[in-house]
Amino acid sequence: MWNRSLDRRLIAFFGLTLALILVAATVFGAGKASTPTHNYRLDSTEGLELINTTAQVVDYRGRRALHLSSPQDKSGRGSMIALVTGTDFKNGTIEADVAGVPITTMDPTARGFVGIVFRAQPHGATAENIYIRPTNGRADDQLRRNHSVQYESIPDFPWERLRKEQPGVYESYTDLDAGAWTKLKIEVHGDKAKLYVNGATQPCLIVNDLKLPTASGQVGLWAFVATDAYFSNLAITRQP
Repeated sequence: MWNRSLDRRLIAFFGLTLALILVAATVFGAGKASTPTHNYRLDSTEGLELINTTAQVVDYRGRRALHLSSPQDKSGRGSMIALVTGTDFKNGTIEADVAGVPITTMDPTARGFVGIVFRAQPHGATAENIYIRPTNGRADDQLRRNHSVQYESIPDFPWERLRKEQPGVYESYTDLDAGAWTKLKIEVHGDKAKLYVNGATQPCLIVNDLKLPTASGQVGLWAFVATDAYFSNLAITRQP
């Protein structure tokens, strides 16, 4: 004989199970939506605040890219920054393809610095900065290779100060091919940051004491003025 009471209980059970599954899907879906990834192809100069630089969209090594240069700066010193307006980054991941070579007017010892700033305050007054020195990666001198990647904090902790006060702590080696597209991935959480290069599963640089207070700020493209710098495929993923 068919047990109608059991039937009703089974229907109620499966109904409750389905409801819980739908609630879980909604919760986890909302969690993913709260940490979206914003992609910037960098095939336009729109939405950029340029500081001590000019920007052009060019074809470089098989792709459209943003080129930063500073022809007005004849001193060979200083930073070029292109802040991405509207970015509000505190913790998360920043990825970008970068390429850089020293400008042709520099002497043979020029390195060509190119990287990413984050948590930048208005007009780049302060910022955390992680970058590469492309010509160091395959140099014949081991000490120079050891300076392939670098962290600094603008303006109070430039690389010179960090190297003098704590040699080897804020820079490291990674393989780099000068002028080639190089994929950077920077993970940031609290006062810590890690740099991964060209899809490596292990970071080549770990910073355990970012110098600026932990606060939200803009993300930007950065290069030393004596560099022909190229950028594409910027992706920013914010996390709580």
